[in-house]
Amino acid sequence: MAVRKFKPVTPGQRNKVISAFSEITAKKPQKSLLEPLKRTGGRNNTGQMTMRYIGGGHKRMYRVIDFRRAKDECTAKVLTIEYDPNRSARIALVQYEDGEKRYIIAPDGIKVGQVIASGSGVAPEVGNCLPLSEIPVGTLVHNIELRPGQGAAMARSAGTSAQLAAREGKHAVLRLPSGETRMVLVSCRATVGTVSNPDHNLESFGKAGRSRWLGRRPHNRGVVMNPVDHPMGGGEGRASGGHPRSRKGLPAKGYKTRNPKAVSNRFIIERRKK
Repeated sequence: MAVRKFKPVTPGQRNKVISAFSEITAKKPQKSLLEPLKRTGGRNNTGQMTMRYIGGGHKRMYRVIDFRRAKDECTAKVLTIEYDPNRSARIALVQYEDGEKRYIIAPDGIKVGQVIASGSGVAPEVGNCLPLSEIPVGTLVHNIELRPGQGAAMARSAGTSAQLAAREGKHAVLRLPSGETRMVLVSCRATVGTVSNPDHNLESFGKAGRSRWLGRRPHNRGVVMNPVDHPMGGGEGRASGGHPRSRKGLPAKGYKTRNPKAVSNRFIIERRKK
């Protein structure tokens, strides 16, 4: 999975770096697995703007992804590797022995025609989904559940993976992509391997228009606003704006916002690296 660079024929192509899409094998998605995706423009149900700098963007359809991987009774064959506009990773269309088709997050290195499986007693090979209790210690995994049967919640972004560091009783110790070390029940499932499209972090938009295609509008800094609009606004000339904080006055850059009484604190062994 490589990236493409362009000759600087135009200003927008001078710094443009995009995916080569060499692993993509299908141009059109599976129609039965599509759902409409409505854009909000940052407005709530009464039409009030609740999130700024959102609007526009290219029309999309949502691809229904199977994050639970709970179909244990039969194996599945990979039909295609596809692009998904709603996520950074690639998705794979798989067909089970009974004919049912589903989308899954494509692991890195998966090929068309490969057979994958899920459930207890499955070999810990790339693309297979099984409980953490049956995965060898030291294995890289992704699509990790936080609660049994809930569906994958962690390590789903392009190129990410977590390492199974140890098992202690009914909990497994995972080293997450953020650097956090936490405990997860061994009955939770995970998929072996890393997520596809590892070169995603090398991409560069090259021009502001690509942000508009994604539905992002121009973002104004608080320091250029008036005091009535932002805590960091106002002042004579180019004032610094004082301590960095949000529009609602919440400090940024080091201020801890996590609830010290959060229930999950007892499962976190080491917080993420700063």
